[in-house]
Amino acid sequence: MDKRKRTMGKRFQKYLPFVILAVMLIWHSVLYAQQQRFPRPEFEGGYSFPTHQFLNQRGPMWEYMDVAVLIGALLVTAWMVLIKRSRQGLIWVSVFSLAYFGFYRQGCICAIGSVQNVSMALFNGNYAIPLSALLFFTIPLLFALFFGRVFCAGVCPLGAIQELTGFRQVRMPKSIERLLGMIPFVYLGLAVLFASTESQFLICRYDPFVGIFRIDAPYTMVIFGSLLLLVGIFVNRPYCRYLCPYGVLQNIFSRFSVKHVTISPAECRKCRLCESGCPYDAILQSDPEPYVEVPKKSLKNSLIYFLMIPLLASGFAVILYNLAPSLSVVNNNVKLAREIRLEREKGIKAVSKAAIAFFESGKTEDELYKEELQIIGRFKKGAPWVGIFFGLSLGIGFFRLTVRNFRTEYVPDRGRCYSCAKCFKFCPVKVKT
Repeated sequence: MDKRKRTMGKRFQKYLPFVILAVMLIWHSVLYAQQQRFPRPEFEGGYSFPTHQFLNQRGPMWEYMDVAVLIGALLVTAWMVLIKRSRQGLIWVSVFSLAYFGFYRQGCICAIGSVQNVSMALFNGNYAIPLSALLFFTIPLLFALFFGRVFCAGVCPLGAIQELTGFRQVRMPKSIERLLGMIPFVYLGLAVLFASTESQFLICRYDPFVGIFRIDAPYTMVIFGSLLLLVGIFVNRPYCRYLCPYGVLQNIFSRFSVKHVTISPAECRKCRLCESGCPYDAILQSDPEPYVEVPKKSLKNSLIYFLMIPLLASGFAVILYNLAPSLSVVNNNVKLAREIRLEREKGIKAVSKAAIAFFESGKTEDELYKEELQIIGRFKKGAPWVGIFFGLSLGIGFFRLTVRNFRTEYVPDRGRCYSCAKCFKFCPVKVKT
């Protein structure tokens, strides 16, 4: 009887975090339903409500409180992963982070969105970045440099909600995994370009889970986030793996981490039990012994791919430079200028709200066209650097496929490992207590 009670207690402890997640989602659904019972009033004159709502500003003390909670959660996560080696403890940290940074703070401010604040501050002297945004950007990267991707493991609310809903582990084919893995690099480059030219905060606009964290978000955002969660039941962490721009920076910093999570707490036995334990294909396998010398053909391929890196960087720089005028359309002033020009040249009447406001403002068309050229010029200056980033990322990725060090044990890929601790249960070597 005692054994049965202990078993039931362990099961209850195991599934309690998921029950709490379900309660949070149901409670938010109830609030959303209540809001729909009392719809917004309708005004005459064609007024429409803005698509995106800004959160109420908080006092500096509360912003520093968020930073303190962030540091505390990162420290606890690092302890759970590196010292305690507790997957269950990590789940509880994820529940807390989801409740606080997700539902309570409604996903703002987050480290992922802070990429845009930093980009805008670097290239625009008239913008002063909030200290909290700067700290949310730098602190997780510093922790990645020392302890690996502990921010992704249990502190990021976007990662936490996916981690708690990933019940099945379906491994993607490596070719598809690598192809989809290029998207975050493109996303990061465009987000930095659009933010630095004061055109658009791309990451915030298409945040998939902000519609779940806030009850007043557009229904399209709610649908997008819900679909990602449904996909995430089988393909774990789809946003983290195939979209998250901040994950690119976490990947880079984590590769140089001082201390990183290990699959085994002691010497690896090479039992191969952990091979299928990682849904992210982030476990590097041990090499067979005796060591086989690398053939000269492989060395030749490595040299070719290494020489391709500067070619890809310069090629993408040229491509992005030529695409700059097209990319600049995301800027509202450029879009407005082209709309006004179409009316003057082809008689296509400008009927957008921005055009109507322009005609009523008294601003001349020459001033608008001059501003358009200035914005396009800024895009032409920034776009080649984004192209260089694309080319370097792609070239180094190809080069890494041809170069590898001899491994005597199974180890996680420091860049792609999310420190989620799922591989711990597959290792027969346990922590001595």
